[in-house]
Amino acid sequence: MNIKTNKYKFQFLILIIALIIIWYLGRHLHIDTSSIQKSLQSLPLSLSALLFIVLYVAITFFVFFSKDIFWVTSAVIFGPFYSGLFIFIAEIINAFILFYVARYLGRAYVARSLKGKYKSLDRRLGGISFFWLFIFRAAPLIPYRFLDLAAGLTKINFKRYLASVILGSPVKIFWIQYILFGVGRSALGNPSLLMDYFLNNRALLMFSFIYVILVMMVFFKINKIRG
Repeated sequence: MNIKTNKYKFQFLILIIALIIIWYLGRHLHIDTSSIQKSLQSLPLSLSALLFIVLYVAITFFVFFSKDIFWVTSAVIFGPFYSGLFIFIAEIINAFILFYVARYLGRAYVARSLKGKYKSLDRRLGGISFFWLFIFRAAPLIPYRFLDLAAGLTKINFKRYLASVILGSPVKIFWIQYILFGVGRSALGNPSLLMDYFLNNRALLMFSFIYVILVMMVFFKINKIRG
């Protein structure tokens, strides 16, 4: 029993150290977006798509918050549809990797360590329905990396989580890529330009109101689970 416990502690420690390294890289590693953009634009679509997906998976795995750079760059290079499709494929790969990294390195230790109300919280998270997993993936509130890791640390069934990834992620991805393609890089630094774009695209504005409702649903659901 002690050997197993020590093994689970060691695995969990590896996970924590990896997350600290990832956090450090996210704060200090500079990504040369201009070089990435030039490389992607110099290749045929099939090769640039493959290169983009490989870079997206590799870099965003180690630098969690670098995905925003890829979302903007791909919208400019590939347009809203292709960029959304390539990101969608990459996010499925990322979800698979991060889920099983967390499941293998952290789940056993978490399951053995939780007691009382935290054990009850783990049980509620593990039994969360597909509907809410879908909403969590579709609403632009919780970063995908945290969802993937959290799902792996709980007893959520992978097939159910993967289904939510496949069906829920495109809602968020294509919505954001459509906006980024319309506004461009300036969307990140000019809120007034972004607002003008929304006002001139009524359908997008109405869809965004639906997103506000989804975000509120996620917020209240999280509070309910915690309670």
